[in-house]
Amino acid sequence: MESWSPSLNVHQEFAKLVNRMHPPRVTVDNITYRKVTLIKVDSANKRGSLLEVVQVLTDLNIQIKRAYISSDGEWFMDVFHVTDQYGNKLSEDNVADRIQQSLGPRGCSFRSLRGSVGVQSAMQHTTIELTGRDRPGLLSEVFAVLANLKCNVVSAEIWTHNSRIASIVYITDDETGLPIEDPDRLAKIKHLLLFILKGGRDRRRAQTAVSRGFTHTQRRLHQLMYADRDYDTGEYNRLENSRSVKPLVTVENCSEKGYTVVNLRCPDRPKLLFDTVCTLTDMQYVVYHATIIAEGVEASQEFYIRHTDGCPISSEAERERVIHCLEAAIKRQVPEGVKLELCGEDRVGLLSDVTRIFRENGLSITRAEVTTRGLKAVNTFYVTDSSGDQVKSGMIEAVRDAIGKSVLTWKEDNVLKTGNSQPTTRFSLSGLFRSRSEKFLYNLGLISSCSEVI
Repeated sequence: MESWSPSLNVHQEFAKLVNRMHPPRVTVDNITYRKVTLIKVDSANKRGSLLEVVQVLTDLNIQIKRAYISSDGEWFMDVFHVTDQYGNKLSEDNVADRIQQSLGPRGCSFRSLRGSVGVQSAMQHTTIELTGRDRPGLLSEVFAVLANLKCNVVSAEIWTHNSRIASIVYITDDETGLPIEDPDRLAKIKHLLLFILKGGRDRRRAQTAVSRGFTHTQRRLHQLMYADRDYDTGEYNRLENSRSVKPLVTVENCSEKGYTVVNLRCPDRPKLLFDTVCTLTDMQYVVYHATIIAEGVEASQEFYIRHTDGCPISSEAERERVIHCLEAAIKRQVPEGVKLELCGEDRVGLLSDVTRIFRENGLSITRAEVTTRGLKAVNTFYVTDSSGDQVKSGMIEAVRDAIGKSVLTWKEDNVLKTGNSQPTTRFSLSGLFRSRSEKFLYNLGLISSCSEVI
């Protein structure tokens, strides 16, 4: 007779049994309403179910116009009124399957928060996580080091907020195109990037960490920013500019029901619900009921929450912290500055050269999304000047002259600037601003003399 192991997690096993007996049920209704699609989700309740559903909808570029959430008890029931990104009813056939898969036993898990530099080996790439104090030229230095270490950047996403930066960069080996797995090489990458992030001035102690397993990029960026306390408005008294209108967040206790009620109002935008639910989850709160309305220019969200221990918010300090964290979650996803779009032939060292030109022309990157589509690099940058102010058109035109006007475009007053119809220069950056980059790499010990070329 087998003996019962006291280490067995009875609650987890019971949850698995309930999930097998009552698998998630998702229905997609395109008939009931004329302008929106109705998505209903019924599932056994587990921590994180709401985030997993919202994450799937966000990844599919589905816009949530209304939502009614109830998960008080053993069952989780959600109703979403949604459209596609163009405001039309859904035509996706696999929405229900994607949501059901996310709620199944292999749905996303909640990773612990790690340090400020992490390297993770995945099947097709190596993932580098960076957090630290933001400063002009930081990304230029990061990409210069990666290029010199023969790392090819496949994709990346960079956020900045409240003087902090968080980035996830996916790289492969330049020669083989495979993930980098050599421990010594990974240690060198981490050491040099950590040296750059510290910059000799960061008051917070920098750390390194190695993480493994799949990660959802924007989910992880929220975790990194939260762990780095970008919501701490006391340490960084930075003036808010045009980044966004300050959201209105109130937090009050509902004594008769034992909940804390969070009300939020701000201009609507894509991924807003994803951002707020991520934050509440990272702060160890459970959403029991919620009503979401986002049918105009403004969105309102009302959450009935408790801490994972079942208690409502119990102190003024905790209430203020929830307000600051939700404000930060909303604002960190709002791009600041002028939007630049780069589309050209991909090559190793491309980002190093482009960001170096940005830096030498006085541009500071506040947000970036880097992707590779076949042999093409498709990158988006939001830039300000080095003081955080709006960039002058002359600065942008100087950068476009250096990079190529057919490669780098921008919008001014909603008009896409692509240059004139005359032939433009070929995208070639050899020889531009090498001296300062070589000096920087020489000081890091990556090259033996300043006459070497990146």
